[in-house]
Parts: sequence; structure tokens; C-alpha cells
Amino acid sequence: MTSVAQSMHDPKVAPTMEAGARALQGGAAAPHDGMSPIAAANGDPCGASVPAPSGPPPTLDTAYAECERIARASSSSFTFAFHLLPHDRRRALAALYAYCRIVDDAADESRDPRAAVAMWRAELERLRAGTPTHPVAVALADTVQRFGVPTQHLADILTGVEMDLTPRAYETFEELRGYCYHVAAAVGLAALPIFGCRDVRSRAYAEALGVALQLTNILRDLAEDGERGRIYLPREDLRRFGYRERDLLTHTRNDAWRALVAFEVERARGFYRAARASIAARDRRALVAAEGMRLVYQRLLARVAADPDGVFGPRVGVPRVEKALCALAAWLRARSGTR
Repeated sequence: MTSVAQSMHDPKVAPTMEAGARALQGGAAAPHDGMSPIAAANGDPCGASVPAPSGPPPTLDTAYAECERIARASSSSFTFAFHLLPHDRRRALAALYAYCRIVDDAADESRDPRAAVAMWRAELERLRAGTPTHPVAVALADTVQRFGVPTQHLADILTGVEMDLTPRAYETFEELRGYCYHVAAAVGLAALPIFGCRDVRSRAYAEALGVALQLTNILRDLAEDGERGRIYLPREDLRRFGYRERDLLTHTRNDAWRALVAFEVERARGFYRAARASIAARDRRALVAAEGMRLVYQRLLARVAADPDGVFGPRVGVPRVEKALCALAAWLRARSGTR
């Protein structure tokens, strides 16, 4: 399943969102450079499998440049936010993005995922001690210090990656909500100080939006996850509507299925509403990038609601024009002070 961190580099979403952001500023497309020497040496375009350097750590400018390269290479749905921020915040968000991307890929693509995650836990401890060695960690350490990003959120993101290493069933929604917190809400919480949020209510916004985004991902990816032996829908929900796990694996389309999806859609919508209601007036402009993502994902959820059977076909998505309109709408709402 796609986590929110992985959604940050969804090539289906990225081009239009970034183009929309550039259009708002009247800017041109950023050049797409090639691999860095570090990544090229490892045959890895995003540098996910690169071990911590054995020599001295890179300079700060070199470290941030590596993070920005990873962001560009990823073609992210999240990186459109970079273009709406001042240079220092843009670099900081690139560092957070690169960290999310690199730990996801280390777990997904490494021969020994648990060892890869353990390496990043050790690197996070070095970051906390002020002695990071990996370029991404060097930049992230500066971001943590400069903007006051709580390192516990970074540790929570690693915990979310670990939770997916051993597929499990979730008996209740509360269990699933804990998973959503680690793979999604923790990312938003880490981003709040980078965005420039000052109101404590923005924490409730980040947590609600993170859960909403992840629930949307779960619904979109039900078929794909089922093929991998992963069923994220709570078993209590399956029992409530009389829809079995094997029905999901065999793509059974019936009234029970549609009622189940309608229930899950409404739950996700409740979290979107809670997020929107939590926007504090003085943080409205700071949250413009997150609001753009919220609008896109609500469109995606609406498509799942309109055609539940569609999740068993080609991946459900949002047309590029609508994505650009969502970016524009978020920007205009932030400027006008409306929700």
C-alpha cells in the first residue's frame, strides 16, 4: 500500500501539482538534473541504498543539494509545496521529504529491510547527538535545529516503515488508526514547523489529515494490497457488512462490498472535515501546501465513492487538470482567508 510518505513521490500526481504551483508564482520549471555521484556509484537514482559515508560528513550545502536532487528525481505530489515556500523552508522541506523517501525505499528495496531500518535508527541517534554522517541526515539535522522539528516524529516515521515489514491484520479501527498515525500523521506533524505553523491547533489538523489521506490510500489500493497478502480494512468492518477477506482477494462485487466501501468513505470524509475544521486563522497561509493535497485526495476519495468496483481495475486517479485546480483553489483560499 502507498503510505503518505510514498505518496509524496507519486508520478501520477506530481507534474500537475508542481506546474500549478509554478503557475501561481509565474515561474518556470526547475531543471531535472541527473544522479548525484553518490547515487550513481550505487546505481540508485534516489540514493536509498547508499550506506553512510565512511569519510567526513558532507558540507551542509552538499547535503541539501542531495536532498533537493532526491526530491526532483521523485516527481512528487508533495514537492509542489516547495515552490510556495521561501528558500530556507523549501530546502528544509526537501530534507524531510528525502528522509521519508529514503527510509521507505531502504525498507522496500533492500535485501535486508530490517537491517536497513536499523541503520536509519542508528543514523537518527547520530542526528540527535549532532554527529550525522549520511547526506540526508546532515541536512535534516540542520532542519531540526533551525525550525525546531521534534525528532520523535522522525522516529515515528521509522516505526511506520517497520510496521509494514510484517503484514498483519487489523482487528479494529483503533488499531488501524495507530498505523495511520505512524505512516502519515507523523509526516505532517514534522512538517508543521517547517511550514511556519504557530498555532497548537495545527497539530490536530496534521493528525486528522494524515489519517484521512492514509484511509484514502487504503481504499484506492485495496486490490493491489490484497495481491500482496495485505488487508488493511479492519476485520470488525468486514464482519459488520458480511464481506469476507477471501471476497476481497477474489474481487467479489456485491451489495455487501458497496456498503462496506460507503462506510469506509464516510469515515475518511469525517477526518477530512475534522482537519478542515482545525485550521487556525493565523496558520491558514502556512498550510496552503497541505490544503492542496487535501483537495486532491478528497477528489480521489469521491471517485472511489462513485464507483467502488473501480478499485478492482486500473488504479483510480485524479485528472491532471483537476489537480492543478486544487492547487489554485488552495492558494486562493489561503489568500482570501476562507476555508
